[in-house]
Amino acid sequence: MAIKIFIDQGHNPEGVNAGAEGFGYREQDINYAVGTRLAQLLREDGRFEVRTSRNSPTDTLGTSNATSLAARVNAANDWGADYFISIHANASTNPAANGTEVYVYREGSVAAALAREVLEGIVNRMGTKDNGVRVNPSLYVLRRTRMPAILVELGYITNAEDVQKMTEDPWGFAQGIYTGILNYLDLEPV
Repeated sequence: MAIKIFIDQGHNPEGVNAGAEGFGYREQDINYAVGTRLAQLLREDGRFEVRTSRNSPTDTLGTSNATSLAARVNAANDWGADYFISIHANASTNPAANGTEVYVYREGSVAAALAREVLEGIVNRMGTKDNGVRVNPSLYVLRRTRMPAILVELGYITNAEDVQKMTEDPWGFAQGIYTGILNYLDLEPV
């Protein structure tokens, strides 16, 4: 039986629940690019069934931040996903802030083990700084999903080196996440 993974390409293309911006790039576009490539890798693997929150770069979910987040979580819950992966790019007023981190609802959980492998996959593939697995139970997509859920902050859109990596090599970030999923599930690459 295929492993069901729901990929949430965080944020909407504009307006309600739009993401951060930096160096002329928009978070929602980076999230969409990486999430779409991750979905392709998982589908080509053949052992996964995949759904994404946004099926085109212009898809808008919800009419407010709350309904946008609820639409993503409800789609994953209704489908009965085995894992939920929300993809984001971080931002800071400090342009030196950089690196990758992965958020989970609680320490010591299944999601935390998955988060550690995904973080290592990205850091090893992309050379970003390892900012660790962090606990944040206030994040809606971690709190309201009924399956293990992680929120991946690929890098900082407000950091010149990170944004260059995210925009020039979305495949690399997708590959890092994919490798982390395989390592977590103890699966060999196909």
